[in-house]
Amino acid sequence: MAVCEVCGNDYDKAFEVRIDGTAHTFDSFECAIHSLAPTCTHCGCRILGHGVESGNQMFCCASCASAHGAMGLRDRVFA
Repeated sequence: MAVCEVCGNDYDKAFEVRIDGTAHTFDSFECAIHSLAPTCTHCGCRILGHGVESGNQMFCCASCASAHGAMGLRDRVFA
């Protein structure tokens, strides 16, 4: 069994995620997200999808990007 690095649960179905050669062990996607997902520069929520980027800042949506002062980002384009 392996121990989750976030919650400490010793779990027989734990999994490993490797980022830049570093291994991380988790017992759930929830713990993996808590540890590894980037946060929105504006509202602080975890970005689970693609999000949007402006310069070196990441946002969960175009609304947060706009509220933070980023210009020209859109969640979708209407034809």
